[in-house]
Amino acid sequence: MAPIPTPPAEPQDTLDAYVGLDAAGAERRARERGWSTVRSLPPGAIITMEYRVGRLNFEVSDGTVTRCWKG
Repeated sequence: MAPIPTPPAEPQDTLDAYVGLDAAGAERRARERGWSTVRSLPPGAIITMEYRVGRLNFEVSDGTVTRCWKG
């Protein structure tokens, strides 16, 4: 039987630290810290809910990150 794959580790990061940053600066910081995918979304955007290891989501209003979550 094949071994169960181990998912890659996610960056150890404080997500609240992104709130209040401008979107471009937040994305740059996230990529520097090892997030493989970063997406910026407008408030209330309809998105899929599948969890993606290594993905960081930003809710951006008026160019500023207002919310941040993994997956």
